Amino acid sequence: MHSAPDRSSRRPLLVALLVVLVLAGAAGAVALTRGGRPGPASGAAGSSAPSVAGNLAGSARTGAAATATTTPSPTRSPTRSPTRSPTPDCGSWGCPFQQRLAAAARLVRTGPGQLGVTVLDRRTGAVWEAGTAGHLMWASSTPKLALATSLLERSRAGEITLDATARQQLAAMLAVSDDDAADALWDRYGGAALLARFRDRYGMTGATFVPGFPQRWGFIKVSTRDLRRLMTYVLTRTDPADRAYLVHAMRTTGPIQHWGVWAAGAAQRPGAKDGWSVELDGGAKHWCTSSVGFAGDGERYVVAVMDDLPPSAGIAAGVHAVSDVVATIFGAPTPAAVTVPDESTGR
Repeated sequence: MHSAPDRSSRRPLLVALLVVLVLAGAAGAVALTRGGRPGPASGAAGSSAPSVAGNLAGSARTGAAATATTTPSPTRSPTRSPTRSPTPDCGSWGCPFQQRLAAAARLVRTGPGQLGVTVLDRRTGAVWEAGTAGHLMWASSTPKLALATSLLERSRAGEITLDATARQQLAAMLAVSDDDAADALWDRYGGAALLARFRDRYGMTGATFVPGFPQRWGFIKVSTRDLRRLMTYVLTRTDPADRAYLVHAMRTTGPIQHWGVWAAGAAQRPGAKDGWSVELDGGAKHWCTSSVGFAGDGERYVVAVMDDLPPSAGIAAGVHAVSDVVATIFGAPTPAAVTVPDESTGR
């Protein structure tokens, strides 16, 4: 008969085993709290349990890394700026004015004869030209503005005296383009010597007497650039009282000069000195129509336009050509409502 096993002898062994298991669990917990890195072995008794926990932690770390590597990141569409139409470059003129200038240039290309125009914006200094702006053509009556300017300047300087008769002739020359008044003033106050003043002082560098004709105010050729520089001189360099006189005279001119720069429209408060004449070139007679003046607040814009017409064209064609170009530039209706001078009044 066997005796009953002594359970009390096993208790120390069980207790020792429990202690080992508790220590192993604690070591694993410590290893996990350090990011899965097992700490260094502190002795032979504790080295095996931490290694097991470290292997488990290492396996978990490897799986996490694999997961992070194989999981694709969300795809993002590239950010695109909203599509915008390019801003037009209209320069110092501004887009509305620039568009009208382009329309005027197209009109110049289809106009009769050699048609040229130039515009100066006195506020910005910008200059625009189209057509034959540098072409020398008969100036007709436009030199009367240079003659009037010289008389006022020389009188103010004490070089000459303008009596009542001269003052009346000066007014008539500007208002209705009176030829007889211009002839009398030309002969009395300098004659052909005045052309040098026009060129050197007023910037009319292209002005020249036409060979084979008398050296008088009515036999001069100029370009639109010459007329633009003359008008600019009047507005910027003359004595304020003389400038006011000339500006007022050009704004209140008689109906015979209600065309050319006048066609800018009443809202622009234009002033003009026009010229129209039948001239002889190459053995053929033909009309020439020209206009110089200003428009806009404070006489902002200086305008000069000239048309050297073919023999087949009449005065009306030239008057409407130069007037419609100016009207287009300033947004006035076209065909412009103008007064066409009688052909017998040409000069």
